[in-house]
Amino acid sequence: MIIRVPGQAGKDLCDSHLGTTRRDVLRAGGSGVLGLSLGSLLQLQSAQANSKIPASHGKAKSIILCYLQGGPSHLDLWDPKENVPDNVKSVFSNINTKLPGVQFTELLPKLAQVLDKTTLIRSMSYTPNGLFNHTAAIYQMMTGYTTDKVSPSGQLEPPSPKDFPNFGSNIIRLKPAKEAMLPFVMLPRPLQESNVVGKGGTAGFLGKSFDPYMLFPPGDDLDMKKMDKINVSDLEMRADVYGGRMQRRARLLDTINAGMPAIDNAVKDYKLNEYYDQALTLISSGRARDAFAIEQESRETRDMYGRTTFGQSCLLARRLVEAGTRVVEVVWPKVANSDNHSWDVHTGLSKRMKDQSGPMLDTGLSALINDLEDRGMLDETLVVAIGEFGRSPQRGVSTSGNGNSDDGRDHWPYCYTALMAGAGIKRGYVHGQSDKTASAPLVDPVHPGELLATIYESFGIAPETIVYNHLNQPRELVKAESVSALFA
Repeated sequence: MIIRVPGQAGKDLCDSHLGTTRRDVLRAGGSGVLGLSLGSLLQLQSAQANSKIPASHGKAKSIILCYLQGGPSHLDLWDPKENVPDNVKSVFSNINTKLPGVQFTELLPKLAQVLDKTTLIRSMSYTPNGLFNHTAAIYQMMTGYTTDKVSPSGQLEPPSPKDFPNFGSNIIRLKPAKEAMLPFVMLPRPLQESNVVGKGGTAGFLGKSFDPYMLFPPGDDLDMKKMDKINVSDLEMRADVYGGRMQRRARLLDTINAGMPAIDNAVKDYKLNEYYDQALTLISSGRARDAFAIEQESRETRDMYGRTTFGQSCLLARRLVEAGTRVVEVVWPKVANSDNHSWDVHTGLSKRMKDQSGPMLDTGLSALINDLEDRGMLDETLVVAIGEFGRSPQRGVSTSGNGNSDDGRDHWPYCYTALMAGAGIKRGYVHGQSDKTASAPLVDPVHPGELLATIYESFGIAPETIVYNHLNQPRELVKAESVSALFA
């Protein structure tokens, strides 16, 4: 039996120049070595997992994930190629960016001008093993784990309380928000493929108390005024329950609790009073309700983000972070396996990306980065833009069993692109490189799990920190190392 206890990188006393990885700090040939029981091993594991992280890796106070659901084509956005066959080359022209020698396509002129504030990862990659379809790939990206039931082409398994937690749920559990504010918000629509809704988007075995607050305004995905229909009445006090009355109710609860020590002792581990106090403060303060009032923004600011669902969602994400929200996940406002501005471009790529998804992404994401920078918020706010995979280098071929026209690309997890900015992440840096046709990484491949590990470390959370699942079994947040090269 070999036992590994994750820990901080160590040095051998004789060979101080040799370091070990966190996962190799302790290898014992049996649980009895050094007199350690399994319990003490797990205790040591927990202590090691919460070991000190370099200061440059712990600057994030909040994160905004712009999740490009559906899988955007990296070749047609931020990793275009020249001197390649016609069925590989993008139909869009290339443009220069703020970084010498780095080009985007014409779809991203505004993002090209803020690239010097970001890190571009052109070597995201993983081997499918059943992760060729959206739901399974989304679950991997959001949790760091693969689902229990995965068919060769993917899976359509619904959400379960046994699921691994969304990374946002782990963050707010380990780094609770200090303000009387919603700690985790998901908007403006759920993660979804076909009729499977929410897989990878919940707290799973952590319990519903760590679920995101889900803000899904009414209206069709093509309704670009959805964000004007935000309803947060659940964050308001009833008209007949004024502040003083609510406070009296709270004092009454305290009186009852004081007279029931046996019950109080039985539920002490659940921190019910703490959660009640948080909920009371959240409702009575109005802080969360005010954060959702994007109509308070100037016309110029709203126009800067773009009067689209994605653009206004990015603006709302900034307002939420400004008010104290720890995690905001902006899910691309179009379901996978659909048409129009979906990134799932099996057909109609030229028109859909040029007239719909491209301008929405370019305007909304560039405005978010600039706005955070101008407000002095980018230093402590991590911004990540990524999908579950990229698109096939060759147009018109099938890689996932789907039909594809000559003006369409299929799913491609072997190589794609992500963008990061803020919270100690390097500026003006391109990590990794794809090959001639953007089919595979040439250098420095980054697995989605490694990206999640980097996100955790940006908050000062060790990726190997132990959580316990529904069976009380210890599990690491993610089984991957962070990519230190991404940090400044």
